[in-house]
Amino acid sequence: MSTDGYFEAHPRAVSVKRSDRMRSVLSALHEQKAVSLASLASDLGVSAATLRRDLADLDEQGLLVRTHGGARALDSHSEIPVRLRDTQFREAKQRIARRAVEMIPSGPYAVAISGGTTTAEVARALGNRTELTIVTNSLTTALECAARPQLKVIITGGVVRLSSFEAVGSLSENTFKAINVGTAILGTDGITAAGGVTTHDDTEARTNNAMVASAQRVIVVADGSKVGRVTLAKMADLSQISDLITDSNADPVELERIADAGVQVHVVDLTGARPSRPRQAKGASPDA
Repeated sequence: MSTDGYFEAHPRAVSVKRSDRMRSVLSALHEQKAVSLASLASDLGVSAATLRRDLADLDEQGLLVRTHGGARALDSHSEIPVRLRDTQFREAKQRIARRAVEMIPSGPYAVAISGGTTTAEVARALGNRTELTIVTNSLTTALECAARPQLKVIITGGVVRLSSFEAVGSLSENTFKAINVGTAILGTDGITAAGGVTTHDDTEARTNNAMVASAQRVIVVADGSKVGRVTLAKMADLSQISDLITDSNADPVELERIADAGVQVHVVDLTGARPSRPRQAKGASPDA
C-alpha cells in the first residue's frame, strides 16, 4: 500500500505525537522482533486502545504484523518510512542544513541532492538561492525545489522506493553518470571510519554512489544519531567524502576517527546559535 495515499486519507497519522509513537513502535520491533501491547503501552505512556489503533494502521501499511496481544516485525532489516522519520531531530537537521547551504558557492552552480529527511531540509534552505541547478532522485526534494521558480530542477528516472520516495536503479544511475555537478549533498543511515557511508538498501546505495562519482565535492549531512552506525549497504568510502556536517550529539570519538581519515568534520552546536569550527584531520588546513 502506498503510505503517501494512506497519510493523505488519515491526517491524524501525520501529527507529531502520533508519528513519534509509531516510529518508537517500529524501532522497538527492529531491536526486539516482537513486542507486547502491555509493554508498549507502559514504555510509551499511552492507553492500550490508542496503541491498538496505531498497530492496526501500521499493519495496514505492511510495516508490521499484528499478533494476539502485540506485534511482530516483518523484516529485521526494514527501514522506518520517511514520513515517520520526518519529525525526528528536526532542530539538528535544520542547523545542519543551514551550514551545508553556507558551503555552496554563489552564482551558477549545480548541486546533486539525495533522498532523506536531512537532505530535504537542505533543499528547503536552498529555496532563496538563485542560479542553481538541482539534480535529485528524491521525489520530495524535487517537489520542494520545483516550487521555487528561480531553481532549475532535474529529476532522475528509476523505480520509486515507497519507504524513502527515492528513484533508484539503472535509469537513475545513468542520469547521474551523464552529468557533472559541483557538490553532492548525501544523506545517510550511518557513517563510520571503518564502514564508510551506508544505507539500508543495496540498490539505493548503488544509485547514490553514482551521484557521488559525478560530483567534484561530496558533503554528507547526518544528525548525530547516524555517526558510529553501520547499515547494510555502502554508498561511499570516506576517501570519496570531502565534508561531514553533523551535530554536537554525535560520538566525539568516532568523529575524530572520521577526521583522521581525511574528512573535514563540521559540528553544529545544538546549544548555541553558531556552529563550531570543523574538526581537522591531522595535517589538514582549516576552512578558508
